[in-house]
Amino acid sequence: MNSKFEEYFSSLKHKKIAVLGLGVSNRPLVRLLLEYGCDVTGCDKTPRDKLDAEVLALEQAGCKLRVGEGYLDGVEADILFRTPGMHPSNPAIEALRSRGAEVTSEMEVFFEVCPCTLLAVTGSDGKTTTTTLISEMLKAAGKTVWLGGNIGTPLLPLVRQMQESDYAVVELSSFQLMDMKRSPARAVITNLAPNHLDIHKDMAEYVEAKTNIFRHQDEKGLLILNADNAITAGFKGNGTTRFFSRQKEADICLKDGVICRHGEKVLPVADILIPGVHNVENYMAAIAMVEGLVDDDTIRHVAKTFGGVEHRIELVRIKDGARFYNDSIASSPSRTIAGLRSFPEKVILIAGGYDKHIPYDVLGPEVCAHVKKLFLGGATGEKIRQAVISCPEYDPETLEIVDCGSFEPAVRAAAAAAKAGDVVLMSPASAAFDQFKNFMVRGEFYKKLIKEL
Repeated sequence: MNSKFEEYFSSLKHKKIAVLGLGVSNRPLVRLLLEYGCDVTGCDKTPRDKLDAEVLALEQAGCKLRVGEGYLDGVEADILFRTPGMHPSNPAIEALRSRGAEVTSEMEVFFEVCPCTLLAVTGSDGKTTTTTLISEMLKAAGKTVWLGGNIGTPLLPLVRQMQESDYAVVELSSFQLMDMKRSPARAVITNLAPNHLDIHKDMAEYVEAKTNIFRHQDEKGLLILNADNAITAGFKGNGTTRFFSRQKEADICLKDGVICRHGEKVLPVADILIPGVHNVENYMAAIAMVEGLVDDDTIRHVAKTFGGVEHRIELVRIKDGARFYNDSIASSPSRTIAGLRSFPEKVILIAGGYDKHIPYDVLGPEVCAHVKKLFLGGATGEKIRQAVISCPEYDPETLEIVDCGSFEPAVRAAAAAAKAGDVVLMSPASAAFDQFKNFMVRGEFYKKLIKEL
């Protein structure tokens, strides 16, 4: 039994605990707290008649529910577990803090009680692929690996099964990092660009949150940064800082089509199965992260066999000679730009969705350079169209723009326009929340539509 884990949860027994948000990561947490005999109140804005069976089962198990409108009014607690999507300066959280409540999160506690070596990844783009690559490399080297965090699996309930010799590989969002007071042994920031400005008060706060991934490292910590990104190039860790670069000399860099580490050849780019120069960067970050833990032959084996992560330039179907790709993860312009640059030919692009209040001007020139037909839907459709038509490079003769209103008509219109040899790329440059629960649901719906053609 993990003594830190046991000690922590036993110490909560006579405390009043409020869990804010009853989404995927907090449900196992509520079950754990109930198992240890805690007095738990679960708070969620979802009205009672819309609650799913799993949340109602928590109530049956002893969790007091406060749901629907006013769910945070008058909440009392000694300890507050914040859901990642809730800003730490939310008035209800501030009020509880002022009354002496300790504010923490499922991820903060995981970092406190985890017995094994922690490796974590954050960034604006490439987090999930880089996190997965690190995990795949460690597993291929025979290590026991626990993969989770923002990538989907809540790790806290699994701590009791973890051994000191294991590795926990964690993807962290800016929301999870905002008030983190611990950092992993090894950390990667893939890159930083404007994102989530609908939640963060400004870009400075977003960047500040991301730096928490290394802020609390000691002199033994390892920080890996992108030298080609203007923001991350200026960071420095408390321990060893290593840089990767596709464009210049660095600790991990490209030489004659080969990724080199400290001047030694590690991986020919031609061996990487997944497309796109952004994935070369993801491999560089992963190679830096596993230095001393995974041998180069194992890294090369992973590169030749790893087929990518779902919803990330995922080939869905080849129909009548046209290739249909699902890049639903692309919820920002920089992500879609990376997708567009992955193909040598001009593509048919499906874009638009929920508006996160981020600028789209950078997308315009890239669409003009890489797209022959653009099908738009959702709240950001008009923003994207304006970004394209305001470009000096825009030529209506060579780039057709079709406003379709919403997602499904845009997909159907793009599919109808596709001919043999075409690439149809669904890469929205926008979040999914205007129509879908998340990017995964959007991706599944796209795949269903394409498979039904």
